[in-house]
Formats: sequence, C-alpha cells, structure tokens
Amino acid sequence: MLMAQEISLKTGVELGVVPTHAKFVGALVPDEEGRIPRDDDGEFLVVSEMRDLMKDCPVSIRNAQIPVFPGVDKGDQGAVITGLRNLGLDVHLILMIGGGDPMSPDDEDTVAAMLLDGVAIARENDIKQVSSTSIEEWMSPTGIEKTGSDYDAAVAQVAKLHARVFRDGDLANSAIEHWHIEFLRGGEFQTFTDLGKCWDVVRATNEAIGTKYFRILADAAHCGDSSLSIPENEALLVQVAEADELGIFHCSAKTTRGCLSTDDGWVGSLLTAAARTGKLQFVFVELFHHEDPALEGLRHLDPGHGIDTTDGRSYREAVIDGVVDVARRLNNLVARGLLKH
Repeated sequence: MLMAQEISLKTGVELGVVPTHAKFVGALVPDEEGRIPRDDDGEFLVVSEMRDLMKDCPVSIRNAQIPVFPGVDKGDQGAVITGLRNLGLDVHLILMIGGGDPMSPDDEDTVAAMLLDGVAIARENDIKQVSSTSIEEWMSPTGIEKTGSDYDAAVAQVAKLHARVFRDGDLANSAIEHWHIEFLRGGEFQTFTDLGKCWDVVRATNEAIGTKYFRILADAAHCGDSSLSIPENEALLVQVAEADELGIFHCSAKTTRGCLSTDDGWVGSLLTAAARTGKLQFVFVELFHHEDPALEGLRHLDPGHGIDTTDGRSYREAVIDGVVDVARRLNNLVARGLLKH
C-alpha cells in the first residue's frame, strides 16, 4: 500500500484502533492453555498487525484497545502490552467475562472473580483506562428482557457487583483512572440495550462508590442498532457528559460492523454531539471481520453482520480508511469551532 500524505490531528482528542479486524479467533482469543496467538516468526499477531497498520496509516495512531480474556496467560498478556507500547501506543484493556450473569446475585462471586483477574492484569501493567461489557451476559440463550421491578433489581445488582470489584481491587489506589462500561445491541444483550439503560447502571455504580469513576463507552454501532433515534442519543450524550460520565467513543458501523461507509450517519452525528460537550477524550475506530468464527452467532442474529464491506481492500486498508475518515472529521470539528484545538 502506498502511504498517503501525512495527516496531522489538530485536536487533543486521542485517536486509536480496536484491532478486532484481525479476528478474535486467530489473533485475540487465547488457546486452551491461555496462550495468545503468534505468527510463524513467534511474534504476537495483534502486535505485528498494529505495527503494519501504523506503518501504512497516514494518521498517527496513539492508542490500541485490546481484550483480556479470563484464563489468559499473564506472561503472554504482559508481553503483548509491552509489544504494543514499544510501538509507541498507549494500551487500553477490555475486560472480558464468560460463564456468568452479572445481573444474577447467584453469579456475583463468579463474575467478580473474572473481573478481578482482569483488574489485576491492568494493575500489574500500569494500565490507565479499562473497559468492559460486564453488565449483562453476552448472547445468553435463556436471557429475556427485564422490565419493571426486575429491571430495577438488575441495575442494583450490576452496580453492587462493580462497586465490589472497585473496592476489592483497590482501584482508588491504582493507575487505572476510569472504567468505561459498554452496552450492546439487542440480541447480544436483552436488557441493557441502549445508552439510557447503560447510564442507569453507570450512575448507580458511581453513586455506590461515591465518585465518578465509571463512565459510558458510547459505541455508534450499538446506538444505531438500539431503539433510540439519533436525536435521542445526541440528547443523552449531552446529559451524560454534563454528569461527567461520558467516556470512550467507538466509531463503528451499525449492523455490519464493517467499513464506516456502511454507517448511515450514526458515527458522524454522535461523534459531533460528543465533541460539542467538550468532554470527548478518546476515539477508537473498530471494524470486525465478517468471517470471524467467534462472531458466527452475530451473523445468525443479523445476516448484515456477515456482509463483506471491504470492496476489494484488505481489512487493514479498510481500517486505515476509517482512521483517515475519523481524523478528517475531528479536524473539521476543530475548524468549525465544535472541538477544542
């Protein structure tokens, strides 16, 4: 790929990539022994992919957000973090869970243990920003939407769980500055499926610990696939920011999760709304591979997730196009006076 003319970011907002385009299976998910995949030369695939992506991208990428799975080999995870840092990247972690329902009191010990293992890795590696989707079980085969008093109980339980991890992990005395909570689309989640419901959990958790430590990770794709309109999401982003609970923003295309050209306006609208608040700090571009074996369930949920949106490009090239697009958007938000220089 021929490198285009360098594009300088004109804002203090930090731009990064979630390297999910490299596939969960084969690059990000550890094997049965907890070892993270490597290439034929013994280098971690996620590190080599980010190095090549950065080499080809005309925009300076400063951040990478990678998942941490329960049972991962801590030596491998630490080595991946070091490898990414050696590329000049600040590393964010996404704490993954599996095999427990955060909304169930019966599963609290199980889920707390998984989160505390991820927190321990973050602490050991002086990570400043962690994220998670740990407010509901992903793709639960028995999950049903909770409403009324059941919903209130679920909010209370999830807040209790995360407040417990905050205290047991002694996060107030760690390098971790904030924990960003992400909601998912209907089908992936059943209950906490929009920005307002996610805010219910974040607000309750912060009230439980007495500080604005937890924030919302707003993903344009999940906002777009929720039942709320663009204006409703824009209004909520303003309210969340005014409450000092707006965190990371993901630029990802609704449904397809592929090229940002399939987005239908959600990224641009919500990114602008977040920028207007003055609270936007981290923006990540996130594309998923349409043939990733780990995401087969999503393709069954919505065939749109399985569409090849690369239009003849490699996934690396599609991600670079996304980074360039978002960088231009950020620079023009500065030019229009909607984002600080």
